[in-house]
Amino acid sequence: MAPSSQPVEEPVAVCAGLLKIYVSATGETHALRGVDARFARGTVTAVTGPSGSGKSSLLGVLALQERASGGELTVLGRPVGGLSGRAVTSLRRRHVSWVAQRPSHSLFPRLTAAQQLRQVAGLRGDDPRTPVQALDELGLAPLAGSRPGELSGGEQQRLAVAVATWGAPDLLVADEPTAELDDESAVLVLEQLHRAAAAGSAVVLSTHDARAVGAADRVLALRHGVLSTERDRGGRVTAPIDSTGRLQLPADALELFPGGRALVERDGDGLRLRPVAEGDR
Repeated sequence: MAPSSQPVEEPVAVCAGLLKIYVSATGETHALRGVDARFARGTVTAVTGPSGSGKSSLLGVLALQERASGGELTVLGRPVGGLSGRAVTSLRRRHVSWVAQRPSHSLFPRLTAAQQLRQVAGLRGDDPRTPVQALDELGLAPLAGSRPGELSGGEQQRLAVAVATWGAPDLLVADEPTAELDDESAVLVLEQLHRAAAAGSAVVLSTHDARAVGAADRVLALRHGVLSTERDRGGRVTAPIDSTGRLQLPADALELFPGGRALVERDGDGLRLRPVAEGDR
C-alpha cells in the first residue's frame, strides 16, 4: 500500500500580485509591481535588491505597517485587504513582529530593556525564557535596566531583535537588521533569527549584507518592484513566472539578449530561450 501523503502546512503569509503605489505631487511611484511570494514557518528568507527595488515596501506591507495598493496579502489564512483598521492592528500586535531599519522605532523609549520584553509579553504571550535569558542570547544581559536612549545604535538593534523574537511570533519581519553591526553582533542577531525560525516563526529580512544573505534559507531578489529570482540553500536559482506568464530573468542573463527579445522553442519536456538573430526577425 502506498504511504499516505503528509498534509502541507499553510504558509504564514502569501503575497498574490502585490502592488504598492506611492502618490506625490510629482506623480506616482510603483514600488511593487505584482509580487507573488509565500513565507513558511521555520524558514529565514532574505530579500535583496538595489536601492529602490521595493525591498522596504514589501517588508512594510508584510509587517502590516502599510496597506497594499492592489493584489492580496494573506496572513494566517486571513486576506488582509478586507480587514478593518482595528482588525489589522489586532493581527499585527498578536501575530507579527517588526524590526524597523531605525531600531529606536521598534522600541518603547521610556522602558528598560527588560521592561520592553515584559510589555510585548502582554501582547504576544509568554516565552519559555526569562527576559534576562533572552537578553543574554544577544549579549545584552548587563543592560537589562537600561533604556534605549542609554544604548548605542548596535545595542538598540540587538534589543529590537530580542523584542521581536519574544513569544515566537508567527511572522517576524526585519528591515536591514545587521546593516550597522560588527561581525560579532551580526552573528548574534542572525543566530537569534534562526532560533525564532526553529521555534516556528516565518522570518523575513531585507538586506544588502552578504553575512545575512549567506545565513538565509532562501534569497528573493527584487528588481524594479518585481520578484526577479529565488535561490534556495542548495544554491539552486529559479525565476518566478507570474499569473500573466511573465518571466523575470536573472540580471546577469540579460546580456545574452541585447535586443530585449527571446526566441522561445520547445525542447523535449522544457523550453529553450535564445536571442533573436537577424534571420529570425
